[in-house]
Amino acid sequence: MTIDEIQRAVVEHFGLKMSDMASPRRARAVARPRQIAMYLCKQLTTRSLPEIGRKFGGRDHTTVMHAIRTIERLREEDPQLRDDLEALLRRLQG
Repeated sequence: MTIDEIQRAVVEHFGLKMSDMASPRRARAVARPRQIAMYLCKQLTTRSLPEIGRKFGGRDHTTVMHAIRTIERLREEDPQLRDDLEALLRRLQG
């Protein structure tokens, strides 16, 4: 499993462009899927936080840590996010 494969799956799931994964845009419609992709990269790959950050437009490893914590917290509260994560995991692992 590669970071590119995860980014591609997230982009297709949310109807975004690959460039959105590295974009500086902070609009929730782009930022939340990007955070989900970072979270999945940490869960499904052995890549380090700095390596993951580099594949998302050169973001700092602390940004990746924040994304992971945010998705872990929201996963408990937001049924739609939970459904999105489950669908993406099925797609990536299936």
